[in-house]
Amino acid sequence: MAPLSGLTRVTRLFEHPIVQAPMAGGGSTPALAAAVGEAGGLGFLAAGYKTPAAMHEEIKQLRARTGRPFGVNVFLPQPAAADPAAVEAYAERLAGEAARYRTPLGETDQSSDDAYDAKLALLLEDPVPVVSFTFGCPSRTAVDALAAVGTVTVVTVTSAAEARAAREAGADAVCVQGVEAGGHQGTHHDDPAADGASSGLLPLLAEVRESVPLPVIATGGLMRGEAIAAVLAAGACAAQLGTAFLPCPESGAHPLHKRALTDPLFARTELTRAFTGRPARGLVNRFIREHGPYAPAAYPQIHHMTSGLRKAAAAADDPEGMSLWAGQGHRLARAMPAGDLVAVLAAELAAAGAPSGAEPMVSG
Repeated sequence: MAPLSGLTRVTRLFEHPIVQAPMAGGGSTPALAAAVGEAGGLGFLAAGYKTPAAMHEEIKQLRARTGRPFGVNVFLPQPAAADPAAVEAYAERLAGEAARYRTPLGETDQSSDDAYDAKLALLLEDPVPVVSFTFGCPSRTAVDALAAVGTVTVVTVTSAAEARAAREAGADAVCVQGVEAGGHQGTHHDDPAADGASSGLLPLLAEVRESVPLPVIATGGLMRGEAIAAVLAAGACAAQLGTAFLPCPESGAHPLHKRALTDPLFARTELTRAFTGRPARGLVNRFIREHGPYAPAAYPQIHHMTSGLRKAAAAADDPEGMSLWAGQGHRLARAMPAGDLVAVLAAELAAAGAPSGAEPMVSG
């Protein structure tokens, strides 16, 4: 039997070209990924910020819910390049927030590798259908090892250069992330000089398509079937949606976060380093307005520093101190079960004249 093409290896994972984005920090859950998979999309778990054991437990929970294919997203280790003086200065700036929420700032000397090696070892020992990578490009050795156990690999990219690096590493596909996307920008190297220089999804999609002959999953601000049809027409094989799935009951997002997506009080989104030290798009609230301009490029140090503040704000029912990650299309969010949302998106996609299905799914 002839080996499957790279495109077929990706498209046979779903019935509808709809991928639920991995949302680290609580948005992604086994229930959400299972519901998306059962409806014909491709669900994802987010391993970021979790221990290897917690990641493995979520995989087991997901498998107990569905036999459909699914993915797991992991973060690449980050260089310890933060300026200690800048981190300390930001901590002094946030002293008032610690007093406001009656919680100490988090320790910033924690590991910056997110237990990458241990998570990769588990994913090789107990393979899953798809593994995607964010904040960098995995080594050829890691990609080849995953391929040897039958795992499809996807690398998040924000430029044609990053897409070329993914191809050199042997990735099966790239997830092209436009500046419209909610949450962190998945840049391979966090360069403060490049802040504000990110590309919109459609021009970036065209540039990547001309640079590498790899299947492309498009993500960034996509909320309706018509938008999915647009990126498919531009050459993507699937669309990845995050913010669209946040208000679903299966999502683990805080209720305040879900409501804020369509609350007129939060009129726009912005890329900010305020909460984590890395550019991430969220609904503009008091915390971003007051601290965003002063946040240093220091990830994950600032993430650890503000983690307790964000949890305390949520516990106090104060969305003004929470990281309300959201894409530019957040006002189009629809609160409905994830399976129903996949069905609605597929129907909208079909109405737009685009094919809503792909090859039959394989077992997860």
